[in-house]
Amino acid sequence: MNRFVDKTVLVTGGNSGIGLATAIQYAKEGARVVITGRDQATLEQAKVLIGANTIALKNDQGNIHAAAQLADMLGQQGIKLDAIFINAGVAKFAPFQDVDEALWDQTFNVNVKGAYFTIQALTPLLNRGAAIVLNGSINAHIGMPTSSVYAASKAALISFAKTLSAELLPLGVRVNVVSPGPVSTPLYGRLGMDSAQLEQMAKSIQEQIPLNRFGTSEELASTVLFMSSADSAFIVGTELIADGGMSQL
Repeated sequence: MNRFVDKTVLVTGGNSGIGLATAIQYAKEGARVVITGRDQATLEQAKVLIGANTIALKNDQGNIHAAAQLADMLGQQGIKLDAIFINAGVAKFAPFQDVDEALWDQTFNVNVKGAYFTIQALTPLLNRGAAIVLNGSINAHIGMPTSSVYAASKAALISFAKTLSAELLPLGVRVNVVSPGPVSTPLYGRLGMDSAQLEQMAKSIQEQIPLNRFGTSEELASTVLFMSSADSAFIVGTELIADGGMSQL
């Protein structure tokens, strides 16, 4: 399929994991791809994997001023967008009694405030018929211990899919959210746990998935492409859960 020929898409956090897999699939379907991320080295590596037509911009979604800077950089190049995947995020888990203000602020600055103001800054660059897809999480639904702050941040994104849809529909822009279940990505290596804790956590999670495995970044990427293409033109303000049945059975 070539659903994104002559279209330009942007993926925040497009230098690893689900973001990178999605950027690669967009490019394979003909899109010009813009990716953002905080690390210049991994951005350059991702650019090679995605293709020569890729634009890689260092940008920190956790810094509210970065949203305006990103819009300015794109605007100066005359770039208009047909799809945005708000994928950048942080995941830090801790028992309720151990959560401190730093963990709270980092999570909400990136996952909620950063996502919101990135969309706000980029809205003037959206073509009519454009789609925004937010990267949510089933943690907003399942009440997993130690995930209170992360889950709350993702619940906010699910709410954004509805409220921003209502506001942006007059511009011809759809907003939806894809909520992954457990997916094998580098994010799991940044949870603040040692290898033994990570292994135990992975084993415990896998036992709760009816498919008895973690999802792949490529599977989630395919879901994001569907939600940002004309194939889902009648889907607005909706959450699509891709979790191997974990929250459904």
